[in-house]
Amino acid sequence: MHYLLMYDVSADYLARRGDYRAEHLKYAWAAVERGELLLAGALADPVDGAILLFEAESPAIAEAFATSDPYVRAGLVTHWRVRQWTTVVGEHATTPVR
Repeated sequence: MHYLLMYDVSADYLARRGDYRAEHLKYAWAAVERGELLLAGALADPVDGAILLFEAESPAIAEAFATSDPYVRAGLVTHWRVRQWTTVVGEHATTPVR
């Protein structure tokens, strides 16, 4: 299954993220290497959030990521939520429909 981890970020996110970015990226790439995190990045124009795409058996993987993410721990993320995403089209769709 696919799960979207959605972040809302603080108003001063861009000004403060430099202090935590290396640690956050190391943490995210480790999740990629484990095969959990497929894609991640900040929303642009305005930079007011981020979306991370996970592939897992349950939302627990994405939830655990969020609770330990350096950005969350530092208060750069003001709110996060995980939603199951039913993917039906594309090479990596978990429930393909033709």
